[in-house]
Amino acid sequence: MTTAPGRRSSTFTRLLRHGFTDPSAADQLLGLDALTSVRSDPVLLEALGATADPDLALRGLVRIVEAEEESERQVLLDTLITAKPLRDRLLGVLGASEALGDHLARHPRDWQALVTYEAVDLHPGVAEFERGLAEAVDPDSLRVAYRRCLLTLAARDVCGTTGLAQTAAELADLATATLRAALAIARTAAPEDAARCRLAVVAMGKCGGRELNYVSDVDVIFVGEARDGVDETKAMQAATRLAAHMMRICSETTVEGTIWEVDANLRPEGRNGPLVRTLSSHLAYYQRWAKTWEFQALLKARAVAGDPELGAEYVAAVSPLVWGAADRENFVPDVQKMRRRVVDNIPADRIERELKLGPGGLRDVEFAVQLLQLVHGRSDASLHSGSTLEALRALAEGGYVGRADAAQLDEAYRFLRAMEHRIQLYRLRRTHLVPDDEADLRRLGRSLGMRTDPVAELNKAWKRHASVVRRLHEKIFYRPLLDAVAQLAPAESRLSAKAAAIRLEALGYADPAAALRHLEALSSGVTRKAAIQRTLLPVLLGWFADSADPDAGLLGFRKVSDALGKTPWYLRLLRDEGAAAENLARVLSAGRLAPDLLMRAPEAVAILGDPEGLTPRTRAHLEQEVLAAVGRAGDAESAVAVVRGVRRRELFRTTAADLIGSYGTEDNPAEQDHGALVDRVGSAVSDLNAVTVAGALRAAVREQWGDTLPTRFAVIGMGRFGGHELSYGSDADVLFVHRPREGVSDEEASRAANTVIGEMRRLLQLPTADPPLLIDADLRPEGKSGPLVRTLKSYEAYYRRWSLVWESQALLRAEPVAGDEELGRDFIELVDPLRYPMEGLGEDAVREIRRLKARMESERMPRGADPTLHTKLGRGGLSDVEWTVQLMQMQHGWAEPGLRTTRTREALAAACAAELIPLEEAQTLDEAWVLATRVRNAVMLVRGRPGDTFPSDPREMAAVGRYLGYEPGHVGDMLDDYRRITRRARAVVEERFYGAAT
Repeated sequence: MTTAPGRRSSTFTRLLRHGFTDPSAADQLLGLDALTSVRSDPVLLEALGATADPDLALRGLVRIVEAEEESERQVLLDTLITAKPLRDRLLGVLGASEALGDHLARHPRDWQALVTYEAVDLHPGVAEFERGLAEAVDPDSLRVAYRRCLLTLAARDVCGTTGLAQTAAELADLATATLRAALAIARTAAPEDAARCRLAVVAMGKCGGRELNYVSDVDVIFVGEARDGVDETKAMQAATRLAAHMMRICSETTVEGTIWEVDANLRPEGRNGPLVRTLSSHLAYYQRWAKTWEFQALLKARAVAGDPELGAEYVAAVSPLVWGAADRENFVPDVQKMRRRVVDNIPADRIERELKLGPGGLRDVEFAVQLLQLVHGRSDASLHSGSTLEALRALAEGGYVGRADAAQLDEAYRFLRAMEHRIQLYRLRRTHLVPDDEADLRRLGRSLGMRTDPVAELNKAWKRHASVVRRLHEKIFYRPLLDAVAQLAPAESRLSAKAAAIRLEALGYADPAAALRHLEALSSGVTRKAAIQRTLLPVLLGWFADSADPDAGLLGFRKVSDALGKTPWYLRLLRDEGAAAENLARVLSAGRLAPDLLMRAPEAVAILGDPEGLTPRTRAHLEQEVLAAVGRAGDAESAVAVVRGVRRRELFRTTAADLIGSYGTEDNPAEQDHGALVDRVGSAVSDLNAVTVAGALRAAVREQWGDTLPTRFAVIGMGRFGGHELSYGSDADVLFVHRPREGVSDEEASRAANTVIGEMRRLLQLPTADPPLLIDADLRPEGKSGPLVRTLKSYEAYYRRWSLVWESQALLRAEPVAGDEELGRDFIELVDPLRYPMEGLGEDAVREIRRLKARMESERMPRGADPTLHTKLGRGGLSDVEWTVQLMQMQHGWAEPGLRTTRTREALAAACAAELIPLEEAQTLDEAWVLATRVRNAVMLVRGRPGDTFPSDPREMAAVGRYLGYEPGHVGDMLDDYRRITRRARAVVEERFYGAAT
């Protein structure tokens, strides 16, 4: 029969109004003969329209009706119309879960499980679910019975009869009953194994905490014991077979689907360990080998199946270990590592849709709650719950988390878990991804009660709750610490001083009492300054805790704030400029050098908020600033004080950029090109020292001679200074050269040159708290016994007659850094033939260079120093690489223009390009040189004084490790890597330097 167009239009409008998205298909389904008796009943249409997906619900209903025998079909349809509870349950499930619709199509009679809801059915426990699974005698019948029980559970969920927490608890209880049924089937299949052993199944994770998802791995640990008179080895083999069979029953996939995966990888040694252990074996492992995350996992341990007494013994035995985990020596680095791994390993294209692991996701809540449980549960048994929501409530009642924060976190967690449940319920697949398909989002939104604009409402609510979680994840760690000392929160919601100290200690603060005093000084009171700092500190404390020295970071922040707290722009900068506060936290907690520089000039903190602030200033720019300042100064000492101020500011800029580039921030991840970072630091420090020398020279000349010195005068940088490779603690190696002006005698010119050198040195060595700049002229001809300064003609005469091979080698890095530019160029023109001799080096010269290197290795290594860890003179260190490169420069520089550079890495790259050294060997040398340089820089940054080997203090060593990119607890890996890299470099040196052909 053909439907009139007007009637069809009216029908379509009615279907659209009831939430159908495909009214044409829905109209055809409603017109099927199987639905003749109910198609015109408005009750049915209203009920379908109330579901999450009316189209899906109608298709599911048709499949069930068509699968039923004709005699039963009308019973279903009549009941559907007359019994509202059944109608709501059945259609609600069909509209939310395609997978349960498939189950009902295969087993149409299972709809009858939804007919009656006795009082006990509203909140069934393990016993009720066990009765529902009692008839299952094999894996397939267990799967069918499990889905039938899940059907009733899902119906209570989608109809709102149970809330999120109750649904999750029921899912865990159903899992418990299923594990027991599966173990019973395994025992029936192998009665001889069952007779040999006691086997307990301990649930972990969400199942252990009675907060399970619809589809989730069920984490378990197996504990076994031999029965009386049975050999333990045979008993454990029997227990292992039973456990493995039980896992297969639950995990295997058949036409009836999979129940869920049983995952035993949380056991000692993970998948590499035995599947079943005795209780004593478990305890031996936990007491000796377990890591903090394993105790965090055990927090939810609950005996669920098998031998109940053995399971209870296990839980009782591990509980003291769980609640003592925060006292372990490695607790803090383990916690820091776990915090950083919250969002690790999420593909970039999925992170924004990740409900569980993404920023503001479920894992943020769970981790925060579990960490606070481990920290405070040592002394407060009320926190010993495996349920996230129950534990959160206990934390709030105990004052460990603010009540308002706990309430917001509870609401957000319930919403996100409800989203996760409905996403998984649709196809009963394990996923934590929010769908990106419009239809899926619409169904998801409607399943959560959103009707006006489900997709927009869902996205808005989701983002709002995720934002709350992300903000509170940091806040709940640290805000209560401020409340404990600021005396602003109600007393019942403040941490006690003891609890606050415990939390600070667990977060890595070595002196929690001092930290609390700093917090009180920073956050107490009603001033604008205190209010802003109370806003900033929760986040800053987190960044400090993520560093190697949280105490130093907090102390440094207090000092800077004491110095600048009344300056209007300071706190506004930290509050409003996103990167400034994080940059400051990283710099203050990374070592002594950068904070010491900042304490001397706190206003330099403004650099951290300027997008261009961390970019080194050019040498020309700095020289212009310095020379102008010297010109305005009243005397030489005042002038050099200004020069030192510029050096201090720029050295802070360089150290801050180095630290932030090495550690990275949320908005600025750590740089991976360590060589580029080393080059940038070397160039910046070298330029800064050159400008400082130029400023001191100008000040010394003006003090006695006005604008013109009687002799032209130039400073030649040598060593790392000339090579643009200075580290933070390097001396400035120099040569001084002069040329008398016309009409000035040699004697007068020499006196003037020596006087200006003496004055420069005096000015640069005036007492100061700044890092010193020591000028070292020992590389001059004849060394310490030779004249401090020579004329260009004197240098020419000396080099022509007396020059030794080591002096030619030293001149490889000669480059003018200050003074008369023309004279500097003339000096370089003079020495080029010496450092790049025509036809290279003779055999005797090569032997002499090797002899000098070997002598230096044997004589200059400090007594007691580990030669495998000494960055300058040790195996594969700076000296090894530099002498090897310099030998190639002296041998081939006359023919290869690229070798005629003062920079080590540039010369090494040129040697590789000229095929003087294979690429792999060049890369090996370069890697070792960069690493050794980074270690030297790190030591100076961390200790505030130079050093050529790793520090012995554990905290300083950890800070060096963080600078080099190693997570806490991996200092051993850092030393192993250094030894490995430099050992490989030394092998190249042995071949290319000591074995090189002349």
